[in-house]
Amino acid sequence: MKSILLLGALLAAGVPAAAAPAATRSCHLPGVEEALRCLTLPVALEPGKPATLNLHVTIAPALRQGARPDPLFVLAGGPGEAGSDVLPLLSTAFRRVRATRDIVFIDQRGTGLSGKLDCPSDADEDAQLSDADVDAAMRRCIAASKAPFAAYTTAAAARDIESVRRALDYGKINLWGGSYGTRLAQAYARAYPAGVRTLTLDAVAAPDQVIPAGGRDAQAALDQLFAQCARDAACARAYPHLRAEFDALVAKLDAGPLTLHLADPRTAREEDVTMTSARLLDTVRNMLYSPADARRLPFLVHSASAGHWQPFVARRNLAADFAAEGSPATLLHLAVVCAEDMPRFTPALAAADASPLTRTLGERLRGLCRTMNVPAVPYAAPTRIAAPVLLLSGALDPVTPPHRARDAARFMDHVQLLTAPNVGHGVSQLGCAPRLLRAFLDRPETKIDGACLNEIPAPTFQLGAAGPQP
Repeated sequence: MKSILLLGALLAAGVPAAAAPAATRSCHLPGVEEALRCLTLPVALEPGKPATLNLHVTIAPALRQGARPDPLFVLAGGPGEAGSDVLPLLSTAFRRVRATRDIVFIDQRGTGLSGKLDCPSDADEDAQLSDADVDAAMRRCIAASKAPFAAYTTAAAARDIESVRRALDYGKINLWGGSYGTRLAQAYARAYPAGVRTLTLDAVAAPDQVIPAGGRDAQAALDQLFAQCARDAACARAYPHLRAEFDALVAKLDAGPLTLHLADPRTAREEDVTMTSARLLDTVRNMLYSPADARRLPFLVHSASAGHWQPFVARRNLAADFAAEGSPATLLHLAVVCAEDMPRFTPALAAADASPLTRTLGERLRGLCRTMNVPAVPYAAPTRIAAPVLLLSGALDPVTPPHRARDAARFMDHVQLLTAPNVGHGVSQLGCAPRLLRAFLDRPETKIDGACLNEIPAPTFQLGAAGPQP
């Protein structure tokens, strides 16, 4: 009787019952020198419909004989990042865990090798366009897509995780999620609690967090950076008027875009580059994710304030240099955010969250979401998570700072919170964190001593064109 009830529950949830374990194949993927195992798993875009999407899964088998039966499933961030994009974490965050456990990376539907939903982009052309022209190109891309955007939700991605677990014939699994992956991990744990042994959540999104409403958190991170520069003798001496220079740059660009004639930092060709306040602020917000990157900001701001924009433009183009591979899936990002976040991004929330760093983000997203025309996913109050949970936060994180982890912990029965004071968005690969991950997975009921996270040093400030201080 129990097996019949279980089968009925799985079918009702849209997850087909598994037969024999799915066959995997040897594969080589960017970011890892060794051969791994890969699985292509057909899944249905909607429950009860035929399987029309091939989900890509990468398995890094445990290094030791007699591996533990509970693998670690890795859920990447974004939304829009794929598991295959973060395979280099095998040699950093998961190097100790992999000794005794399989590591499973899932390319969430619509990302990476799982039918990536993206728009073509040329960084050189975009730099010469207005923000309105860039958004118009994005709207044309959305309109040209044939993808059923309503099928690309967090709940659907959680169903896919369960399909992978069953296809590989695993029992209980451990989940590691980073950034948006923490939202997905929590969704899976609530939908399929019987399949979860532990959760490790790094850069924790609270269950009620609205992704575009990050103005206050980003502003707090920028204010911390300015304060740290003021307390650092060398930084304060090099940039005594840093905040005033930043405010003046924002005001200048608010008055109108600048056309910069300069040598392209990548090609050395002389060309015109359009700089707007949105592009300035988006770059600054992006840099705050990493303290090492953020410590370059005073130099970039000071240089731009003096009319020397090349270093800032070079940093803005940095991500575009790798746009061909590993870039987030833009349309998948919009499909999730437009359905799950923007309906809750009310005018009252926008007013309470006001910051120059995000003031144009909500307006631009609303325009793109109107073109996406994806139905809203009703918000469901979070239920409790019974499995042991380890929460990791960086005190300098501009988007998921420690207070977000504390909000998430309110709905967890067995939870430990650890904070790294000199870290931004992502802790797991730094300092002693890989050892702590292994210790938690081996003994999830034992208290983890996270004092060693305090030993991760703060990066030095960049004081000149030669780079950061030694």
